[in-house]
Amino acid sequence: MMTLERQFAQIVAEHKSTIYTVCYMFSQDADEVNDLFQEVLVNLWKGFDKFEHRSDIRTWIYRVALNTCISIDRKKRRAATTRLTMDINLFEDRDEDTKQVDMLHKRISKLQPFDRAIVLLWLENLPYEEIGQIVGISTKNVSVRLFRIREQLKQMSND
Repeated sequence: MMTLERQFAQIVAEHKSTIYTVCYMFSQDADEVNDLFQEVLVNLWKGFDKFEHRSDIRTWIYRVALNTCISIDRKKRRAATTRLTMDINLFEDRDEDTKQVDMLHKRISKLQPFDRAIVLLWLENLPYEEIGQIVGISTKNVSVRLFRIREQLKQMSND
């Protein structure tokens, strides 16, 4: 019989990239992503013994990770401060694909946290049904929200 700690460590190892993906959607700063990751782990651990397996473990991990990142993002926006940075990477990849990805990431980061979460899950190629289970809305509502989000992102390209 595996101990609770070992089970948890195994699950984290298996789903580490999922957690990092969620954290990355809420920050591009490596230190901040690592802080978010740690907060998600704390919240996963706090709820681990209460997880009832009514949903897939991955769905539960997404839900905890998104809720954690959304909460921290809201607090951060309330305390909005401007950070000055001098770390310019002169060897940064500036090809057309990289510029497109940067532009998309900037636009997505302007969305409300809940919409950002839906886009993230959609970009992860999750089915609408699973996205709905993770964020707590119906499959039909996922479809409607994604349509509206796409329209919002298109509007941003016209600005």
